[in-house]
Amino acid sequence: MSKILIVEDDNDINGMINVALSKEGYECVSAYSGTEGLLRLEHEDYDLVILDLMLPGIEGNEVLKRTREKKNIPFIVLSAKDELDTKVELLTLGANDYMTKPFEIKELLARVQVQLRMSSVMAAASVDGVKAGGNGVDGSIIGTAVKQTLDYKELSLDLNGKSLDVNGNQVSLTAQEYKIMELFLKNPGKVFSKNEIYEYAWDDYYMGEDKTIYVHISNIRQKMKKYTENEYIETVWGLGFKL
Repeated sequence: MSKILIVEDDNDINGMINVALSKEGYECVSAYSGTEGLLRLEHEDYDLVILDLMLPGIEGNEVLKRTREKKNIPFIVLSAKDELDTKVELLTLGANDYMTKPFEIKELLARVQVQLRMSSVMAAASVDGVKAGGNGVDGSIIGTAVKQTLDYKELSLDLNGKSLDVNGNQVSLTAQEYKIMELFLKNPGKVFSKNEIYEYAWDDYYMGEDKTIYVHISNIRQKMKKYTENEYIETVWGLGFKL
């Protein structure tokens, strides 16, 4: 059973999310301030966090930032703000997904399922990578996985470590950012539509999530820009994106 932390100061919204997720079989814990949410995250383990931005005490973006320094768990951020810059900032801090208030609870449930599925896949891949190093006489795991990468010019995507190197500098990616780069690096030069990118990276049906795609692409570009002057992800107007 997946354990989910809901950090939302509005009692009605917090309760609505808690009830809906509990009916789906998730174990839910509610926090009503950023301070309480951060304390729980520091002392307890969760599989996913639903985080409001405007919180009493410590603000949501600070909760996200501090948690990301220590833990790599998926965050779905809730906010009344719909500006692109706000979304880019949050994704840069490490948010995995973003929903604007008001939202449909069914859509939130679907996004929770996607994030938990992605997190499970990446965790399983990491375990398989360690096992690839071989076993000792007593059955213990030893050694390290044989490094498998997708390389293109200055870029190198580590398929075991789930990380991207740009000019020898490691770039931290969220689960969706990693999948987007994996798609591009497996098919350099090929143009992918927003539909194709979304269904590959989110493992879900595309429902016109244009802003989500644009924000993630923008975020990846910003991260790579720190280490290279080359613009690797090209926008093909009217068609999509390519490497």
